[in-house]
Amino acid sequence: MTAQTARIGFGDVRELRGPLLVVGDVDGVGWDEFATIDLPDGSVRHGLVLEVDGDLAVLQVLEGTDAISPGGVWVRFSGRPLQVRVGPDWYGRVCNGRGEPLDGGPPIAGEPRPVAGWPLNPTRREPPREAVLTGVSVLDTLTTLVRGQKLPIFSVPGMPHLTLATQIAARATTAGEGFRVVFAGMGLTHADIAYVRDRLEERSAAGELVLLLNAADDPVIERVLTPRIALTVAEHLAFERGDDVLVVMSDMTSYAEAVREVAAARREIPARRGYPGYLYSDLAGLYERCGRIQGRPGSVTVVPVLTMPAGDITHPVPDLTGYITEGQVVLAPEVAARGVYPPVDVLSSLSRLMRSGAGPGRTRDDHLPVAAQVLAALARARQAAELGELVGVSALSETDRAYLAFRETVERDLFAQGTDEGRELADSLDRAWAALDVLPRRELTMLPAAMVAEHLGSP
Repeated sequence: MTAQTARIGFGDVRELRGPLLVVGDVDGVGWDEFATIDLPDGSVRHGLVLEVDGDLAVLQVLEGTDAISPGGVWVRFSGRPLQVRVGPDWYGRVCNGRGEPLDGGPPIAGEPRPVAGWPLNPTRREPPREAVLTGVSVLDTLTTLVRGQKLPIFSVPGMPHLTLATQIAARATTAGEGFRVVFAGMGLTHADIAYVRDRLEERSAAGELVLLLNAADDPVIERVLTPRIALTVAEHLAFERGDDVLVVMSDMTSYAEAVREVAAARREIPARRGYPGYLYSDLAGLYERCGRIQGRPGSVTVVPVLTMPAGDITHPVPDLTGYITEGQVVLAPEVAARGVYPPVDVLSSLSRLMRSGAGPGRTRDDHLPVAAQVLAALARARQAAELGELVGVSALSETDRAYLAFRETVERDLFAQGTDEGRELADSLDRAWAALDVLPRRELTMLPAAMVAEHLGSP
């Protein structure tokens, strides 16, 4: 882009429609182009081109169009999409959804990068490996997150998914040094923003966290930009500075609603439930920015959090997310009703890459067999509970009652933990062994006899 191109501007503002500004008599302007809007009072606002039709360009103004009148407005188009500056200045910063500081600090300095990112060569990708320990027992034990993986959390409205997301962001670690967290909040209430900042203050003060917080009353186009800015920052920290970066994005359903609203403003033909037909590729363009690259030490791991409207897992957002990602963690109201936090439905959850990050030489030799045995026992406990509802618990066999006691013990002692509590993996696995001790030894069919004797002693 030449300096002359950057100065091209137009003053023929034809119309203001909500957050949209229509400029006429334009030439050489493209979709998604970034623009600067100079107002008569000397203030400056920013916008993105949503639509170009002949000599008309429709812009979404990031700061909104309040107090703007068509006369005297000058729009300068940059000739390029939106860019964000990247570098170590991001460590410990709190910004809004478009990367402007909220913490009273100076603007972020660094090298500009397009928020769309750079495509990764698939042949240069390294398979995900090594565990990212979240400090949450049920996740670390049964659905282990792996460095370079994308593992979504599926929730329903009213579930504590934001609490879990902030707990993961506050407690997650890897075995090496240089671990960072980028938290992207989208469509949050101001109360939620205050909660997130308070929960993550310690990690932010340590310079290990980047916070991007988009409020529900911010312009909708900002919500579309927030995860892209977060991933652009994460890619630089990971692939150029060598950090292991965990990106937590909540709530991706709010993001998808913003994509639908922008698509409607562009007058695009709607598809399933009003979402644009390219929603799958749009989500994939975000999720696939995680991973590891050959010859580079860093990694990007992504944990997107999304709410399922009416608990419908076939809704387009969770449905498409499930096709792209490597597993899911499902939060269930029936588990929450039993007083368990986090209310993870472990039989509906899985991490498809768990074996790449857990087991001998990675976590602990007994990790994978213990996880398999706990899941098998919980499946049997669910069958016993359903049978008990039909015939009464007293009519169940002694073995079935033992499985019900196991479920109660494992939920109380392993799965349930405080919202500010972080547990070591060794502690979590020991708790799993203690719960399995409730079952008769003959039922521990997925554990080697020597391993059982080592951890539970002789029968």
